[in-house]
Amino acid sequence: MLVSASEMLKKAKEGHYAVGQFNINNLEWTKAVLQTAQECNSPVILGVSAGAGKYMTGYKTVAAMVKAMDESLGITVPVALHLDHGTYDDCYKCIEAGFTSIMFDGSHLPFEENVEKTKELVAKAHELGMSIEAEVGSIGGEEDGVIGMGECADPAECKSVAELGIDFLAAGIGNIHGVYPANWAGLQFDVLSNISDAVGAMPLVLHGGTGIPDEQITRAISLGVSKINVNTECQLVFAAATREYIEAGKDQQGKGFDPRKLLAPGVQAIKDKVKEKMILFGSVDKA
Repeated sequence: MLVSASEMLKKAKEGHYAVGQFNINNLEWTKAVLQTAQECNSPVILGVSAGAGKYMTGYKTVAAMVKAMDESLGITVPVALHLDHGTYDDCYKCIEAGFTSIMFDGSHLPFEENVEKTKELVAKAHELGMSIEAEVGSIGGEEDGVIGMGECADPAECKSVAELGIDFLAAGIGNIHGVYPANWAGLQFDVLSNISDAVGAMPLVLHGGTGIPDEQITRAISLGVSKINVNTECQLVFAAATREYIEAGKDQQGKGFDPRKLLAPGVQAIKDKVKEKMILFGSVDKA
């Protein structure tokens, strides 16, 4: 059931759990996440980065695939199709394509420009019943060519952006995209607490969910994080399961080279990882 992410995240904030955003990269990824959400009776957000959107031949293709798959699989749990780290132009492309939620990432822009463009996109998204996420501070690492140094967000700036009418806010608290280095200092909970106090009932978003220790995830949720993004971890387990299948020579047995067989172990690994995260986030049976 395709919906905006607004209501599911309000419920998550009130219920002290988080909804997972799992980025999709192709048909197998999408099917695995949708089926797992249905099996776990969990709301879910399908994240689409600009790079993944281009790889899948455009946002219109992605939206058509997700809508058709949601219907054909008989999915009844709430599902949001969400643009991840979108530019101003990408937001409008996803609005046109039929996404149900967008993220405008203006964190690398001067703050005044971030505010101006976010305000405009809030009005457009809400006019169409879509939810919208904004970002303050930066997420460390690189995603689709945008490099962040991991600067923590200013609580006052977070409050200003929250007051623009966005539905949920991504705020940098020391989190990083991709695999975390061994010398990572951890999440800055004092900053998160101050941001949570500043924005009140606004659901907060934790990007870079791969590799954060479970106890830090749980603590972040207790301080107002209601949406957690996971991408790299699913890619890693997919690659490992596929490698194991090939190195065992199973692709050379019978019709083991058939893509439906070749990709099956990786798909199952994604499903297992998504279920593990939904249990950790507390979203099971919250649909």
